[in-house]
Amino acid sequence: MDERVREIIDRSESVVFFGGAGVSTESNIPDFRSESGLYKAMSEYGYPPEEMLSRSFFDNHTELFFDYYRKNLIYPDAMPNKAHTALAELEKQGKLTAVVTQNIDGLHQKAGSRKVFELHGSVLRNSCMECGAKYDLEYILDEGNCENGVPKCAKCGGTVKPDVVLYGEALDEEVITGAVNAISRADTLIVGGTSLVVYPAAGLINYFSGSDLILINKSETAYDRRATLVINDAIGRVLGD
Repeated sequence: MDERVREIIDRSESVVFFGGAGVSTESNIPDFRSESGLYKAMSEYGYPPEEMLSRSFFDNHTELFFDYYRKNLIYPDAMPNKAHTALAELEKQGKLTAVVTQNIDGLHQKAGSRKVFELHGSVLRNSCMECGAKYDLEYILDEGNCENGVPKCAKCGGTVKPDVVLYGEALDEEVITGAVNAISRADTLIVGGTSLVVYPAAGLINYFSGSDLILINKSETAYDRRATLVINDAIGRVLGD
């Protein structure tokens, strides 16, 4: 771990980590918002990813939504990287009180983190829109459970929707409240792998009033001037061994 980061953590009692897509890209999960992600979506489907991942697109083009979703948002073989592992270890040590993430891959929990607020939901959880029956990721990927590529409920035949917050949908109030409370109580906030431009999630940083704000991102952010420490590098390299 970077010595400057370690020094701040050592003097902290309550650390919260807020992470974005850059945490997952180091586990070889592409960022669909990147230029290459945009080009891929437009060239293959003729729509930008933000449109295909909207609630209106899900409702009106359900088959096409699931085709894009399976190919671009689900990576069942992805493994936690050094950043995920380091954060889980900090929680075990009693230093890290919560992880707030914009990612939907479940890798923080896979690494061992327990207190995780998933702002945009998770691909690992899925629910029938009619009866509310719950399904895991394997069910969604099994073509035998699908009708024209759309997963159907084994109990009532309704469409099974991923527990992922789509564009045009509100964030879960309980998750937001938990994240806000954790950030507002922290004395150190580490922000990593995000350029802090996706709202309303990025606005959560404004609830932090503690001593030290650490920003770790490959590029600059609009919040750099407010930070105690800014490191323009890969999050895994900074937090890892």
